[in-house]
Amino acid sequence: MLLASAARSVSATPGLGRRAASAIATKYSKAVYGAALSKSPQTLTKVHAELSNFSNVIKKDPEVSTFVNNPTLSLAERSKGLEGIFTKLEGAGAKKELYSDVTKNLLKVLSENGRLGETEGVIEGFNELVAQNKGELTVTVTSAAPLAKDILTRLETTLKQSQTAQAAKSLKVTNKVNANILGGLIVDFGDKTIDLSVQSRVTKLNNALTQSV
Repeated sequence: MLLASAARSVSATPGLGRRAASAIATKYSKAVYGAALSKSPQTLTKVHAELSNFSNVIKKDPEVSTFVNNPTLSLAERSKGLEGIFTKLEGAGAKKELYSDVTKNLLKVLSENGRLGETEGVIEGFNELVAQNKGELTVTVTSAAPLAKDILTRLETTLKQSQTAQAAKSLKVTNKVNANILGGLIVDFGDKTIDLSVQSRVTKLNNALTQSV
């Protein structure tokens, strides 16, 4: 029910930009988190493990990645493809372990609404909610190239002084590489984003030049 509600609230959103897509992923993340937690803490743990596994498959299996990110597939093709992935992930025989209804319903709703391309963003958001539930704060530092360990250590030391970090039981800093930001950093933690990227500055400059013409 929670997943269906989330689907209704975003299915008619037109003209998706990067921020809009992130907002849509967040709605699904909150919906699946609420659906899992409302059943039991054990269900939340199971869904967390299942979605983490699904995310790893997307990253490691080119065929699955292409399927998830292909917007031209029909609903019938997406439904058939998902069933095939579930069958593969659940295994067979004595080792067969069925995926929970919560996880299956999430992916089916994403498929039905043409949002499978949002899957990784939804899982990232879900993982953040699970971490918050445990009192953990995950900080994602995006850079154009991998950051040296000493730089990450200095960043972690600085971030620990923030009110948000001090309110958490533990702090985890991860480095995400995205060459598109050109340089600088983007720091995401909790519901906050600090954009210090070169791409951000270039965009602001372009906007200023456009407005002045």
